[in-house]
Amino acid sequence: MFIYFRSMRTKDDIKQEALFEATVKLVNEIGFAASSVAKIAKEAGISPATIYVYYKNKEDLLVSTYLEIKQNLGKALGQNIDDTTPIRDTLKQVWFNMFDHIRAHPNHFHYTEQFANSPFSSLVNKKEIEKYFEPLIMVIMRGIEQKIIKNVDDNILRAFIVHPIVVLSNERLCQDFEASPDNIETAFSLAWDAIKL
Repeated sequence: MFIYFRSMRTKDDIKQEALFEATVKLVNEIGFAASSVAKIAKEAGISPATIYVYYKNKEDLLVSTYLEIKQNLGKALGQNIDDTTPIRDTLKQVWFNMFDHIRAHPNHFHYTEQFANSPFSSLVNKKEIEKYFEPLIMVIMRGIEQKIIKNVDDNILRAFIVHPIVVLSNERLCQDFEASPDNIETAFSLAWDAIKL
């Protein structure tokens, strides 16, 4: 009877959001190992049993939190994209979108950094993550096809496009960086110069 009741419960978006934020906060503060289901539930203001309405176990919660952060970043990348604009302008929009999103959610990015260096990262389907970043991948592919962007290994291109954003948007890594439009424009121009033909 209890199992039937549990399976019929309606998922509450507010509780799920509280779980998401509590997971990010605790992992950033005390790490993956110390972030128990009980502690996360307490931080979210819910009972530990409620977590199992949304997730199979702690592992599922941690992986799902990572995937949600990546999905949100992917959505941010695709905002205000116009495929009819020149490749440089389209890539610049994607670049600025990514910079602004990471800068606005530093705690989420910190979580993904820790996750990427944890054993949990092996549980993530890399192809699933790539789907979230189609706006960036598509503009790069168009640039290569049009002989505007260098036709080199994807990992090299991403390193020169994404790594500058990761470093400059992270206040822990660049404490003295002024995120002014001019400085961000300069950073993008340097990244563009590295990948353009």
